[in-house]
Amino acid sequence: MTPPSFQGVLDAARQIDGVAVRTPLIESPALNDRVGGRVLMKAETVQRAGAFKFRGAYNRISRLTEDERQRGVVAFSSGNHAQGVAAAAALVGEPAVIVMPSDSPRVKVEGVLSFGGEVRMYDRWSESREEIGAALARERGCVLVPPFDDPFVIEGQGTVGLELLEQADAPLDQLLCGASGGGLIAGINLVMAERSPDTRVIVVEPEAFDDTARSLRAGERVGHPTGAPSICDALMAPMPGELTFAINRRLAGAITVSDAEVAEAVRFAFRQLKLVVEPGGAVSLAALLAGKIEARGQITAIVLSGGNVDPGLFAAIIEDRFHG
Repeated sequence: MTPPSFQGVLDAARQIDGVAVRTPLIESPALNDRVGGRVLMKAETVQRAGAFKFRGAYNRISRLTEDERQRGVVAFSSGNHAQGVAAAAALVGEPAVIVMPSDSPRVKVEGVLSFGGEVRMYDRWSESREEIGAALARERGCVLVPPFDDPFVIEGQGTVGLELLEQADAPLDQLLCGASGGGLIAGINLVMAERSPDTRVIVVEPEAFDDTARSLRAGERVGHPTGAPSICDALMAPMPGELTFAINRRLAGAITVSDAEVAEAVRFAFRQLKLVVEPGGAVSLAALLAGKIEARGQITAIVLSGGNVDPGLFAAIIEDRFHG
């Protein structure tokens, strides 16, 4: 297996061109005033299937052979990779079966079904999605598309960083990005190391799912303790990936945010930015609003990575009925 690379990101950009949405980089005077610096927001909420995940999924699936396409794909995901894979598979005309946790937001399950995908539920606390996915791949002869630990997936996600630098009108002091298995921030790190090495790349995670932060401190991949779920359902992977963590060792720092801080960011995005951002997609904004990182006098980029939020939870948050 060829490891992920910056050249691979450039190739991915060519592969997804004209299929993935070149999402806007937006700036808000209200947010700039709030933090005392410029904040450039990459709005992956308007990507196909509502999240950045489509980039990596399409970069991987569109490269399958005709025989592999006939056999279809299998993936495991809490929702955004699931929808990205289902959408990419539908575009190239192949079947997709998705292994999803039983507590996935209904909107994400419905999203997979709307793209023609088949859903297989599992219990995230007592079953292994990797084992279920591998078993399905063996039984059906289909190709497994991992959510993050795959070179084509990482390189596809890295196109977020490539576009961001092309769209920015000034050098970036720092970039904040959420992480689950670390595919998005790994792809962005490949780009920043080559094109903007002085930009500090900082990971943001939910407090109880800080496996990247723990791994950075330990110097090796470690998981987080089992505990109550977070509203950031997209960021609840048990451990960083092998390929992703090898890249993400270059991270300049790690920040954690509480569910209450994330909810405030979701409210701010709706009320001030007029954007619908899911909790997992709002962690970087949450870190800024909560003052977890200094942004005064700096140019900070953040990735609003997804907008697939459960309608009931979203209503509770924006109506101040959710308190974390």
